[in-house]
Amino acid sequence: MNKILIINTGGTFNKKYDPIKGELKVPDDSKAIESILKYFHNLKYEIKNIVHKDSLDIDDINRKEIVEAIKNSKQKSILIIHGTDTMSETAEFLEKYIEDRVLLITGAMTPFSINPIEATANLSASLGYLLGIAQNGVYLSMHGLIKEHSRVFKNRKIGIFEEKK
Repeated sequence: MNKILIINTGGTFNKKYDPIKGELKVPDDSKAIESILKYFHNLKYEIKNIVHKDSLDIDDINRKEIVEAIKNSKQKSILIIHGTDTMSETAEFLEKYIEDRVLLITGAMTPFSINPIEATANLSASLGYLLGIAQNGVYLSMHGLIKEHSRVFKNRKIGIFEEKK
């Protein structure tokens, strides 16, 4: 079994409530991801924490950090935890710079710390797909839908990801 690189950029998936400031914050840890991964006994992985932002605050400088983390890794299968608002933009950016890897981007609309079900389902589906994928490319994985990134969009009217028709 090949090792999977998990790049954690933050996003809603990781947010925690800060009782002092009364707001959700993106921490600089991977506790949400690790809480899920403890049940994957046969999975070999490495977690790399970078960026630590809501995806609305991610810019091309941050996307270049993601590209560098990918290029500096020996792993061919890479899972990126990312906020849902700009994951499509990051996917398009990565496609320009990375050709020889399987990249899968996932996230959650609700923080793991508030309701762990969606984040757990998205991460689990993504890992299962990555372990079986053979073709290089950039994919999005949300709400049970896993497709090449250009075939998926966030339907903001109903709050889910759908396949483009």
